[in-house]
Amino acid sequence: MKDLNKKIHELAVFIEFIAGSGLAIFFHMVLHNEQAAYMIFGMGILLSLVTYLVREDVGKSKVELLAQYLQVHEIPFALAQIQDEECKIKAHELIAATMKSLSTLQRGYIVLEELEFYLEGARLSDQAVHRIKAVDPLTCGWLSRGALLNFYQANVRALDRGVQITRIFVTTREELEDLEVQKVLAAQYCDNIDMRIAFRDELPTAFDICGRDTNSSFDFAIYDDRAVTDVFGQSSKYYGQKTCQPAEVTKYLYLFDLLEHSAHLVTLENEKIILASDPAKAETARIPVGIVLDARKYELQKPRETVYCGA
Repeated sequence: MKDLNKKIHELAVFIEFIAGSGLAIFFHMVLHNEQAAYMIFGMGILLSLVTYLVREDVGKSKVELLAQYLQVHEIPFALAQIQDEECKIKAHELIAATMKSLSTLQRGYIVLEELEFYLEGARLSDQAVHRIKAVDPLTCGWLSRGALLNFYQANVRALDRGVQITRIFVTTREELEDLEVQKVLAAQYCDNIDMRIAFRDELPTAFDICGRDTNSSFDFAIYDDRAVTDVFGQSSKYYGQKTCQPAEVTKYLYLFDLLEHSAHLVTLENEKIILASDPAKAETARIPVGIVLDARKYELQKPRETVYCGA
């Protein structure tokens, strides 16, 4: 009986067409009322069309609602099938982490692992046309870590295409005197990167930078004012995030302007990168420029013309 009802529902359009046509023939052949026959035939066609459209719409809605129902209840159904208590605890932890990632996606951010982060940064650098604005912690990894080194090579390729790069290094006064750090600064300075130095103790308070903690990583880059990559300030499963949402990019542009206002210009004097406002410190330590250039040539593995900085 159930199968018969299903068949009738499937043939509803055909049945209505046959019924309408039959009545039209009856009025035309038997009652000789042509006007009524045409009206009945037309109404039958319209009813058949309406029935077809309604059935199609109901069928699509049924499929969509079923899919949404299964999607909403998929996780509860899966949790209900877990019997072991320890497994249940682990499942709830996974769900909590997933919900956190979903909330990040809802805000327009894509979370990235460390290798994905630097790969995405290199890709955006290769796509940049006008300008890259970057804020980075000052570390020695620029000339040694593979992922960071390849990211910097993408920066160099962007410079060769005429892209302007402004980089603000966030550091302390003690780290600035380190020999390896000076090599990093000299290499980027000689590659014509518009380089600035910002000291952590001079940065704006958290309230001045959109609620951002001053102890955060300060490690982000803005590409052509259309995309941003940012490293998470606290330890997390993911290393950083990316967004192309205009409202979020605007926030980072404002943050960059604040940091740039707090940053110092640098210059190369007596073979050392120093603050442009404090040339007297040039005599405290000296780095042979040849060592810097040889290290950069070896580490970057990119043939470039010999550049003499401060020679």
